[in-house]
Amino acid sequence: MKRIYLDYAAGAPVDPEVRRAMNEYSSANFGNASGIYWEGREAKKALEESRAMIAKILSVKAHEIIFTSGGTEANNLAIFGCARRSLGEGGSGHIVTAAFEHRSVLEPIKELERRGFEVTHLNVLRDGFVNPEDVQGALRPDTVLVSIMYVNNEIGTIQPISEISKIIKNFNRDIIFHSDMCQAAGYLDLTMEKLGVDLASFSSAKIYGPKGVGFLYKKEGVPLRPQIFGGGQERGFRSGTENVELIVGLARSLEISRGRKDVETKRLEGLRDYFAKEMLARIPEAQINGGMKKRIPSNLSVSFSGIESERLIIALDEKGIAVSSGSACDSKLPELSHVIMALGKGEAAARGVIRFSLGTETTKGDLDYVLEVLPELINKISIKEYEEHKTAKV
Repeated sequence: MKRIYLDYAAGAPVDPEVRRAMNEYSSANFGNASGIYWEGREAKKALEESRAMIAKILSVKAHEIIFTSGGTEANNLAIFGCARRSLGEGGSGHIVTAAFEHRSVLEPIKELERRGFEVTHLNVLRDGFVNPEDVQGALRPDTVLVSIMYVNNEIGTIQPISEISKIIKNFNRDIIFHSDMCQAAGYLDLTMEKLGVDLASFSSAKIYGPKGVGFLYKKEGVPLRPQIFGGGQERGFRSGTENVELIVGLARSLEISRGRKDVETKRLEGLRDYFAKEMLARIPEAQINGGMKKRIPSNLSVSFSGIESERLIIALDEKGIAVSSGSACDSKLPELSHVIMALGKGEAAARGVIRFSLGTETTKGDLDYVLEVLPELINKISIKEYEEHKTAKV
C-alpha cells in the first residue's frame, strides 16, 4: 500500500541534499569543535560556516545565533532565560502571551506563573489571529516579556508580528519580544530587523532538516541567562558539545527551503485551496479552522463535528494516510485541542479536529485519494459513535 504523508508540520523528511551535506561532513570529520588540534579546528570551521549561513538568511550577525536541540529548547531558553534576569534581581514581573501558543511556550510560562510571575493570556479571534490592540491593552509598566508565535502550528494562521513589535517597543523598548517561528521558516519573511523581534525560535525538523537541532536568534544586547551550564559553548548561552553534523544539516535545510520558497508556496497554495474546496463540497459537516487568506500554504486544519479525531486518524492510517489532530507534542495529552478551544469553536470542533499539512512530495493525486476515502470513514465513525453513545445511555 502506498503511504500518503500529510503531517509535514510535525516533521518533514530529510531532504536528499541535506543528507548529502551531513554525510560529507561526518565522513571527513569527527572532531570536537572545542578542540585546538586539526580535527577540532575543522569542526569549528564547519560550525561557524553554518552559523554564518543562517545569519545571512536572517540578515543578522553570526554571534546572534545560538544552536539548540530544537524548537522546544529554543523556546525554553528564550522564556526562562529572560525570566531568570528578573528572578536573579529578587523580583518577578508580568508576561503576555496568546492562549493558542505551542506547549513549549505555554508550559514554561505556566511554570513561571507558579514562581510568582503574573501572566496575561490573550484571547484569540475566531479566525485564528491575535489582535494587536489586545496586546496594547495587556502591556503594563512591569511587563518583561511578550511571546507571540509567527505562525500557529495547528491552524497555520500568520500573526501580525511586525505590527505587534511596534506596539511593544512604543510602549517600552525594554520589554523583550519573543516569537516561536518554527512553522514559518519555509514560507515567510525572516528578516529579523523588519519583524522587530528580540528573540526567535527555529526547528530544523520543519524544514526538511534533521531532527534534534534548532537555534535561537538573540538580538545583540538582549539580556539572556543560560539554562544549561557546563563548558560554556555557544558563547556561554548553551553549554554542551555541539552536534556539528546536525548543525550542518540545519543550515543547509534552511538555505534550500529559502531557495524554493516562492515556487513551493504557489504550488502548495493551489493544492491546499483545491483540497479545502472539495472537502467542504463533499463533507457538509467539515469546518475549516482559521482564516484562509493569512495562513501558510501547507496547512489545512479541519474539524469534523460528531466524531473523535483519534478514531479518524487510526482509520486513515489503515488506508495508508498519515495525519494528526494538531501538534505532535499534544498527541500524548488527553485534553481537547487548546488551540481550537481558544478560537471559541466549542468542544465538538476541538474533539474532531484533523490537521492536514502538505509538503514537497504531496500531489493532487494524493489529495484526491484522501477525498475519496474520507467521507465514508467519517460516516462509519459517526454511526459507530452514535450507537456506542445510545448503548451507554441505556
